[in-house]
Amino acid sequence: MPDLISGEAFSALFREFNSSAWRWEAQGTYNQPDEVEPWQRWRDGVPVLEDLDWLRPWLNDIRAATESGKVFQRVRMLTEPLTEYLRWQMEVTPANLAAGEEIWLLTQAAASRLGLPTHDFWIFDRVKVAVLHYGAQGLVGAEIVTEPATVARYEQWRKIACAEAVSYEDFVKT
Repeated sequence: MPDLISGEAFSALFREFNSSAWRWEAQGTYNQPDEVEPWQRWRDGVPVLEDLDWLRPWLNDIRAATESGKVFQRVRMLTEPLTEYLRWQMEVTPANLAAGEEIWLLTQAAASRLGLPTHDFWIFDRVKVAVLHYGAQGLVGAEIVTEPATVARYEQWRKIACAEAVSYEDFVKT
C-alpha cells in the first residue's frame, strides 16, 4: 500500500491550497463514522437541512474559502439506481451549494463510457492530487501525487467529467 496521509495532514490540504479544490466522487456509499447518526436521522424522517450540525465545520470551511476567492468544486457519480446513501446526499447537497461549493452530477453509465476512474480523488491547484483510499469504516487516508505526468492524467479526467456532467440545479429540474 502507498504512503497515506490522514487526520490533520489530510485536513491541512483544504486550508493550504491557493485557488482550487476539485473532487471526483465515485462511490455509491461512504461509511464515514461521522455520517452514521445524521444518515439514520434522515432515515427516521428528520429533514436533512434542519439537521446540519454534523456538517457545519465543513460548510464553514467551504464558505470561508469561497468568500476569499477560492473555488470548491466536485463531480459526483450517480449510481443507477441511486443508492440510499446517494439519495441522502442529494438532499444534503443544497447546503454545500449555499456554502459556495459547485456540484455537478454524472451517471455511472456515462462515467464508465468516458473511461473515468472508479476511485475518488481531490485535485488541489491543478498540481497536487489526493487519491482517496477507503476501507470498511470509511476513509483510510489519501495518497499524495505531485508527479507532473500523473497529475496531468487526473487533470484530463477532471476535464472530461466537467464537460459531461450537469449541474445539481439542472439535474433536479428534470
